[in-house]
Amino acid sequence: MTLRATVDTPQKPFRLNYGFGSHRGLRRQLNEDSLVVTGNLFAVADGMGGHEAGEVASRICVETLAAGVKEVRNDLTADELQQLMVTADDAIRQVGGSRAGTTLAGAAIVRELQGLYWMVFNVGDSRTYRLSEGDFTQVSVDHSEVQEMVDQGYLTSEEARHHPRRHVITRALGTGEASEADFWMLSVHDGDRLMVCSDGLTSEVTDQEIRKELAENHSPQDAVDVLIRRALDGGGRDNITVIVVDVEDTEAEDERVITSPRSTEKDEGDEHQTTRPRFNGDSGGRMVGGKRVFDTDEESTAEEGEGR
Repeated sequence: MTLRATVDTPQKPFRLNYGFGSHRGLRRQLNEDSLVVTGNLFAVADGMGGHEAGEVASRICVETLAAGVKEVRNDLTADELQQLMVTADDAIRQVGGSRAGTTLAGAAIVRELQGLYWMVFNVGDSRTYRLSEGDFTQVSVDHSEVQEMVDQGYLTSEEARHHPRRHVITRALGTGEASEADFWMLSVHDGDRLMVCSDGLTSEVTDQEIRKELAENHSPQDAVDVLIRRALDGGGRDNITVIVVDVEDTEAEDERVITSPRSTEKDEGDEHQTTRPRFNGDSGGRMVGGKRVFDTDEESTAEEGEGR
């Protein structure tokens, strides 16, 4: 599903086109990933703890973020986003007794100094990438044992992908002693494409392959679908969740071809905060026991989970 949300500043209006999807993978019985997609916040939480504890932790995390962002709408600040993460960490610890946790990665549109910025945030080994003006970069830095070994020169990035301790993380929300997030502030540019994902994607698909698919697929939803299929083809050993967001300058709209959003059915009577898709095992994915829920700047839209 691709929806659009227009975010205006005194200088220039932008439209955000985005797509997303989640799959439990080929070897896991549960999908413990959760995601939140609103007009100005895009995040993925990868739960851990076993016996459904990870599912609860990731759900609490995205619901806390979604509820907080709903309060402020387009006036979200960096300080408010940081406080929401502290609130999510506390809530998970209270429910899980510090035995359940979640990683978190994403990006939010925030207003700072009269301008718009991407505020990229990260706890754990879920990731955010940006493709901008031909440059493809991993913005976030993993909080993991193998990343520390890479930073110290003991491993190459390629060796880290196959290291037996590649899934051991050093920070998480809701558990352990370290839960502080890292943040990056990036100017919002026309043509930016951001991707947020759980490690179920990056464990199976290389950065070079990710860049290729992001560059070749015009529609954000097409890019999401292709990347999830690539992860499944690579083994699908973990839950896979992907969000792709495009930034478009609406003043230059006549100069480009826009992919129309796929149709949605509106349901004005539902609570609209977040989305936690739980799909069955096929590559296309279908929602089980829930709805896909979106927020836009002008109205909220909910769609029954009949498929992406």
